[in-house]
Amino acid sequence: MQDLQIDWLKCFVAVVDTGSLSKAAPEVHRSQSAVSMQLKKLEAALGRQLLVRDARQQQLTADGQVLLGYARRILDLHSDAQNAFHGDELTGRIRLGVPDDYAARYLTPVLKRFALRYGAVEIELDCEQSTSLIPRIDQGDLDLALVSRDHSRRGTLLFREPMVWVGSPQFDVWRRDPLPIATYESTSQARRCAIHSLALQGRDYRVVYNSSSLAGQIAAVESGLAVAVLTRCSAPEHLEILGAEHGLGPLEPMEVAVYRSRASHGSKPVDQLYGLLIKTLRRVAVS
Repeated sequence: MQDLQIDWLKCFVAVVDTGSLSKAAPEVHRSQSAVSMQLKKLEAALGRQLLVRDARQQQLTADGQVLLGYARRILDLHSDAQNAFHGDELTGRIRLGVPDDYAARYLTPVLKRFALRYGAVEIELDCEQSTSLIPRIDQGDLDLALVSRDHSRRGTLLFREPMVWVGSPQFDVWRRDPLPIATYESTSQARRCAIHSLALQGRDYRVVYNSSSLAGQIAAVESGLAVAVLTRCSAPEHLEILGAEHGLGPLEPMEVAVYRSRASHGSKPVDQLYGLLIKTLRRVAVS
């Protein structure tokens, strides 16, 4: 049984995270052909095929899926060991933005890991809607933002978050005609998603409540004022998920991405948090 080399695992994880050999190469500071060779050595050592290429990118095999979890853990421990003996203590400040619905579910575990490694780094957190955070990244007011990606296809895609219709089980609001809905601001993707779904159904609706606050959306639903469209991760358990049986059509998922400002390049603390967000939250086979 041949030992697995750290460099092999680094190349393997980089290809999975970026989706291709060409994009992985600069991440590991190697040529594309060198990355390919490292992967071949890893597959030879295991006697298993780990990746196959489809029309657009590298895809994990079943064996690759198994190895990925081990590889991430090995590389994390390797990094921790290096930092313990040779790492410079990072200091500074990171200005980070995130919408309310992603903060608790996705950001909290990342920040816990980051604080254990880099406790001297100050994080300034702003919770706003993605439509407000993205311009602030462009202006350099924020270093990083975890957001619902806009249609420009910018940022680093992490995963796709399902969207759901929600209503109060105490009120049959979904039976009303026109359907009363609670929405975010007019530029919100969640609002566009809801209205597009209703338009495809040909269902009449009226907006009865506007709020940029997640708490406000939930309050409107709890009171029986309206139904709403929320990210699945933010839908409280006491609210009812509505679907076809309630006369409501499917919803397109949100593309969740991390955006980084140009002004933050060269910042070691930002480099570390940016990399940790990608390693922790990026799902397999995103494009």
